[in-house]
Amino acid sequence: MEQPDQIDPRTRILDAAEELFYGQGVQAVGMDAVRAACGLTMRRVYQHFPSKNDLVEAYLRRRDARWRASLAVHVSRAGGTPRNQVLSVFDWLGRWFAEPGFRGCAFVNSFGELGATTPAVAAAARHHKAEFAGYLAGLVEAAGAPPATAAQLALLAEGAITTAAVHGDPSAAADAGTAARMLLDAALGARS
Repeated sequence: MEQPDQIDPRTRILDAAEELFYGQGVQAVGMDAVRAACGLTMRRVYQHFPSKNDLVEAYLRRRDARWRASLAVHVSRAGGTPRNQVLSVFDWLGRWFAEPGFRGCAFVNSFGELGATTPAVAAAARHHKAEFAGYLAGLVEAAGAPPATAAQLALLAEGAITTAAVHGDPSAAADAGTAARMLLDAALGARS
């Protein structure tokens, strides 16, 4: 395992920011807390991220890429029929919801805090949601379901994320998965 002083400073800053921003909220965390958590000087932090907004944007971009990559790996490993791959999205959500420290969607949380006043945060949230919806659309198309099914499944997933965060109960993924199975089967049956 790499020692903290062997990790690239930018990565150290982003790791600290992600843990703090996701765990406590973007507005609740100051740059000094990020500096203390990453173990670098404030000067070094600002060399990499000239403002907190720059750091928040970088945190969201990195989280988006990591979140979507993790989902795609899970779905590809699930294998099976295209229908099963669609439904594996909800299995992945359940695993994510059960992780220690799960606080819902970082993009919805950040948008709620800053979206009205920080266009880059709003853009990052919209980008993440559009990419997720597009990913679902590709899975749904491969399964042979009508395109509208993807938007409906995305709404189920988003509702499950919010429900799991608010109630602290990962079973929202299983409930949404059951609804997704019925919706997908109905859509596929209608195509036959």
